[in-house]
Amino acid sequence: MKIDTKLTRLLGIEYPIIQGGMVWTSGADLVSAVSNAGGLGVLGAGSMYPEQLREAIESCKSKTKRPFGVNIPLLYPNIEEHIATVVEYKIPVVITSAGNPNLFTTRLKSHAIKVFHVVSSLKFALKAEQAQVDGIIAEGFEAGGHNGREENTTLVLLQLLHQHSFKIPVVAAGGIANGSAMLACFHLGASGVQMGSRFLMTKESTAHQNFKNHVKSLGEGDTILSLKELAPVRLIKNEFYASVLELYQKGASVEELRSLLGRGRAKKGIYEGDLVEGELEIGQISALLDNIPTVDKLMANFLKEYELALQKKSF
Repeated sequence: MKIDTKLTRLLGIEYPIIQGGMVWTSGADLVSAVSNAGGLGVLGAGSMYPEQLREAIESCKSKTKRPFGVNIPLLYPNIEEHIATVVEYKIPVVITSAGNPNLFTTRLKSHAIKVFHVVSSLKFALKAEQAQVDGIIAEGFEAGGHNGREENTTLVLLQLLHQHSFKIPVVAAGGIANGSAMLACFHLGASGVQMGSRFLMTKESTAHQNFKNHVKSLGEGDTILSLKELAPVRLIKNEFYASVLELYQKGASVEELRSLLGRGRAKKGIYEGDLVEGELEIGQISALLDNIPTVDKLMANFLKEYELALQKKSF
C-alpha cells in the first residue's frame, strides 16, 4: 500500500514517514533500514565529526539505493564542512534545525538538494517559508531532544500552520508512534510525520541497550522539558536531572547550569548507557514504547495501524 501525499511525491518515497535525525542514535544501519522500508532515513550529523559523517554517508550508500537525508543543526561548530560534504555526495534531502534557515537554504537548493527546516511555532514556520525551504517539520514540545521555548504542542502547532495554508509540505513531529496518530495529523493538514523516539527504540538504532531498556520502563510524566536558559531539552527524570533541579531551587545562574551540563553529557547517557550521570533525551511518547522491534517490523505494524484507523467509522 503506497500512501500518496505532497511529501511522498516531493521526496520520491513510498510512505510519508521521516525518521528523525537524532544525535548518537541515527547511524547508517538505522537510516538505511528506514529508507529500504519505504520511509526517509536521516543521519544525525549533530553528533558526528566531519570525517564520521562522510563514513556514515558512504555506508548508507552501500546499504540502500533509496533516498536518505542528513539532519544538520545550524549551530554545529563544523557546519561548513558538513554542508560541503552533503553537496559533494549529492544528498537528496537536508533537514536543518536550531538556527536561521536563511543561512544555507539557497546554497543547498542550488545543488538540487531539498531543504526541510524544523520549526516550533508559526512565527518560525513563516520565516522558513520566506527562506524558500521545500518543506517544514512542525515539532511540538512533546518531542525528545531540543525543543522550542513556546511549548506549542504538536496538535496546536499543526492547527496554527493549517490556518496559514502553506503550499509546501508540512510534516508533523513530536508525540507520534503509531498509524492512528499519523491519520490524525493528516486531518490537521500534515503531509507526513517525523518520528524520533519510536525509531530510537529499534534494534538498528545506535542508542545503548541500557538506555533502550530503561525507556521501556518509563511511564506517564517520566520526562520533562528543562534547561530553557541554555537550550530547551526534554529529559528523563534521572539523577542528572535531579542535580539540575537542585540548582534551579538554589537560583543558579546560566553559567552554573552550563557548567553542570558540561560536554558530552548526551553521549554519556544515550550512546554509552550511563543512566545516572547521562543526559537522557526522549519524547513524551516514551510512555507507550515498551518494545524494541526491527525497523521492518515497526513499519509493517505502523502501516497496519494506519489502515485500521482509516477503516473505523467513528472515533
